[in-house]
Amino acid sequence: MTDRPLPAWFDDAKFGIFVHWTPASVPAFAPVGPDPFAAAAEHGWEHALANNPYVEWYQNSLAIDGSPVQRHHRETYGDAPYDDFIPAFVAAHGGWRPDAWADLFAATGARYVVLVTKHHDGFLLWPSATPPAKTGWHAQRDLVGELATAVRDRGMRFGVYYSGGLDWTFGGLPMHDFASSLAATPQGDDYVGYVDAHWRELIARYEPSILWNDIGSPSALDLGALFEHYYARVPDGVVNNRFDVFGVAAGTVHADFVTPEYSLAADARGPKWEATRGIGTSFGFNRQEADDDYVSAPELVQLLVEAVARGGNLLLNVGPNADGTIPWAQSSRLLALGWWLRTNGEALFDTRPCEEPAAVNRDGVELRFTTRGNARYAIVLDPPASPSLHIPGVEADEGATVQLLGDDTTRPWRAFDEGIVVDLPAGPAPGPALALRVTTR
Repeated sequence: MTDRPLPAWFDDAKFGIFVHWTPASVPAFAPVGPDPFAAAAEHGWEHALANNPYVEWYQNSLAIDGSPVQRHHRETYGDAPYDDFIPAFVAAHGGWRPDAWADLFAATGARYVVLVTKHHDGFLLWPSATPPAKTGWHAQRDLVGELATAVRDRGMRFGVYYSGGLDWTFGGLPMHDFASSLAATPQGDDYVGYVDAHWRELIARYEPSILWNDIGSPSALDLGALFEHYYARVPDGVVNNRFDVFGVAAGTVHADFVTPEYSLAADARGPKWEATRGIGTSFGFNRQEADDDYVSAPELVQLLVEAVARGGNLLLNVGPNADGTIPWAQSSRLLALGWWLRTNGEALFDTRPCEEPAAVNRDGVELRFTTRGNARYAIVLDPPASPSLHIPGVEADEGATVQLLGDDTTRPWRAFDEGIVVDLPAGPAPGPALALRVTTR
């Protein structure tokens, strides 16, 4: 199974939406700061976990003595346990409208949506036939099924995230350093059966196009049998590498794609990859984040372009409030990205990376390249005000045509200095990046 071809739809899709909606969205607090991987590289894992900017890790941060979350929690909630947030979270689902989410996600241009069905705190977003370890730790509505239907009705694919390696209702708190994190995965037969039952139920009920596991798996879980079962039910489905990161790296465990986090540290020469990150410093909704803590709309455009040019997908996360409201600071950025993709998405979707995915022209302008059929796309980051653009590394024959996406006219061009020079329309640049299609005969 390790040599299973990647289904083409996933390579074509390029852009997906991730949703982290957990009971931690009730307190919605985490210190704003660098992602845990960057923090650990500079200060060590003990510091990174104590100052974790991910709201969805609130329960673990609360269990670490002296952490910002613990101090905030005691000042705000006293000695109340994390469990007290569960009833409020369940009650908040009453007014949630899955169609509103799906409309927003479709407007961004996303091709797929991945919903967190169970994060590390063990709360289930669907009423499972295999109930959670703690009474009441599940949604009364089938949030997973309702969103799956709404997403598919709008032509997008649907995937499920499930935390297979961690479930704090089975223990493991606190995780305060790298060693305790590795030891936190429950290994008992009860948990192995629990995880296997949930995965098989998610597959049977929702037939997800993506199985997105996190933080590993209990060692006794038969991943080969699980994947075989999944592919029999969903032949063009894909699984990520986080069922067993080390096994995938060693070539002993199958994965269809790998998942760098808050990083684009991968390229087209390796396995298919999907970069994931929040719009801000957290995946779950964090009330501490100001507008400046979110990636700007122009930065999102350039982030997606960079990922696609290098052979990757971007899985961009939204963190709704407890009642399902997606904050304006997030949704406005998604809509701006969708506005840009309406004109320029042709240069990204269904393309493949070029042998040389990036260049800097003689004027210092950054370009990224993709290709499809007899068309090569040049995406210009921070377009210049100059009326002409030098595109290095592009060879065009006499019959070639050059068009600016969004403009039906053919642009004048000429060969120059190991590339071509294209005359651009007068006026300001039409966005944070523009795309040109060079078509050869």
